[in-house]
Amino acid sequence: MTNDPANTIAFQGLPGAYSHLACRHAYPDMTPLPCAAFDDAFQAVRDGTARLAMIPIENSVAGRVADIHHLMPHSGLHIIAEHFERVNHHLLALPGARIEDIRVVRSHVHALGQCRKLIKELGLKAVVAADTAGSASEVAAMGDPTVAAIASELAAETYGLKSLRANIEDAEHNTTRFVVLAREPAVPAVGSGPVVTTFVFRVRNVPAALYKALGGFATNGINMTKLESYQIGGEFVATQFYADVEGHPEERGLRLALEELDFFSRQVHIMGVYPAHPYRFAHRSLAE
Repeated sequence: MTNDPANTIAFQGLPGAYSHLACRHAYPDMTPLPCAAFDDAFQAVRDGTARLAMIPIENSVAGRVADIHHLMPHSGLHIIAEHFERVNHHLLALPGARIEDIRVVRSHVHALGQCRKLIKELGLKAVVAADTAGSASEVAAMGDPTVAAIASELAAETYGLKSLRANIEDAEHNTTRFVVLAREPAVPAVGSGPVVTTFVFRVRNVPAALYKALGGFATNGINMTKLESYQIGGEFVATQFYADVEGHPEERGLRLALEELDFFSRQVHIMGVYPAHPYRFAHRSLAE
């Protein structure tokens, strides 16, 4: 049976990956499409194989996802939504395996780093694998009851493994933020609710360029929730910035701030205007 492209959402990774889990939670009625690389997920949306792509952008423990800031601005796609996924790691092993028999644990380097306490407690040898779901698939294929994987509960379901211990991550706040990409923008109406605007820009290579470029956000009362820089083109003087702000570009304050940004910088590119996820406001009071 062929999947309906209009009801398909692409993600990077194998079945059972946390991106797969995010697709299931955010779009339970859509068919998830696993892709080998982020570029493949972007291409699936561009060529109409999928309507949406679920892309991880940052994690509360590991920081930003490598390469995404470089790839997204050139993808030709638009951010239409965001999703926050709580990361609950499980120690997965073959059916019948006992936790006291486990000697080796395999997973993505970040997952291993996020579960140091359990690895130390059990005295396990940590082996870095390409990803969490891939490590679960490998453990299932190896058939060795002394080898386990750190992955999601969905990975256990996918590869016929059992969870020896749940929620083994060290940090209780371990959460990944995803953005949802589509071929066409889906800009909310002004006044329809809290909105996030994401954009990238470059500043001129002159003193105080960034200070001047961002001044309009301060003077117009715009809350900037994310600002990151990264080099482009292999040049140490060529820096691109990625930013998230609260507000709609058609609202006066943000419109004026973006006009000032455009005056003091170059190549301003809005990647998406989309509804703010409720997670932002549920956790804001804890940070203030």
